[in-house]
Amino acid sequence: MKRREVIALFGGAAASVLLRPLCADAQQTDRMRRIGVIMGFSAEDEVWQAYLATFKGRLQELGWTEGRNLRIDYRFTGASTERTRAAAEEIVARAPDVIFVSTNPVVSAVLQATHTLPIVFTWVSDSVGSGYMTNLAHPGGNITGFHNFEPAIGGKWLQLLNEVAPAVRRVAVLHVPEIVANVAFIRTAEVAAKPLGMTVTAAGVRDTADIDRVLTEFAREPNGGFIVTPSPLTATSRNVITAAAARLGLPAIYPFRFYAASGGLISYGVDQLETVREAASYVDRILRGASPGDLPVQLPTQYQLVINLKTAKVLGLTVPELFLQRADEVIE
Repeated sequence: MKRREVIALFGGAAASVLLRPLCADAQQTDRMRRIGVIMGFSAEDEVWQAYLATFKGRLQELGWTEGRNLRIDYRFTGASTERTRAAAEEIVARAPDVIFVSTNPVVSAVLQATHTLPIVFTWVSDSVGSGYMTNLAHPGGNITGFHNFEPAIGGKWLQLLNEVAPAVRRVAVLHVPEIVANVAFIRTAEVAAKPLGMTVTAAGVRDTADIDRVLTEFAREPNGGFIVTPSPLTATSRNVITAAAARLGLPAIYPFRFYAASGGLISYGVDQLETVREAASYVDRILRGASPGDLPVQLPTQYQLVINLKTAKVLGLTVPELFLQRADEVIE
């Protein structure tokens, strides 16, 4: 065989090797794939509309367009346990290629419905403590995703509240008792409270009526404030919570920016839109053949500190200048 023929032979083989994965990738994105989406929130809420728009936008950047090569089935459950269970069963019955979920209660419901369909989560805390997996770096099984908080954040929330409202000595932790991660936040807040000379009270709630009743009862004694833990209930009831805080004169710290935008005093938490973009990248990898059990659960690395000065003034608080300088956003 002549040298020119050898070069042509091997050159053609190399080209086919290089092109094969590209062709396979194109085939994957050309055929219709299905995603099931279950959100523990209301479909009408503009916060979650932006959340899902960001999710779909990132998928489109990665080659997945709804209606062309992607079909998405949506379920919005709010804080209802019954709707959450029903949504999990309905989506699993459709056997999508991957299920994208938010919140601990939704993850728990979907894992009860399937141990085989791939699951990617956001808005979840303490996966190991909640029993979703035993190892974050190597989750195994059919689930992976992105944490919004680790249990130690409970102590951080308490410290930030103490900086802005140093007169607060009694702190209620508004939480849903059935969410294991919520209880873990209380434990770390209790540890942080001792050196600050503060006391922490677990304030369990299960519906919106509970929230107003529990906070009203707590406010009967002076020098109180509270921490709001993340859950479908507290998120969908945020206007009720911030209104009660203002009416009762209770300084409070919240887990996400949208609480501060709704009138909450302080928020400290992850950038939700950035997290959902990252989660969409995991969904893309699974649609292209990756196993969720091989994708490590990602922990939060950056937090946003937001202070609402309007609310601080209503509560008669003077926010320290150093605190304002540390804030990522000041709402005036």
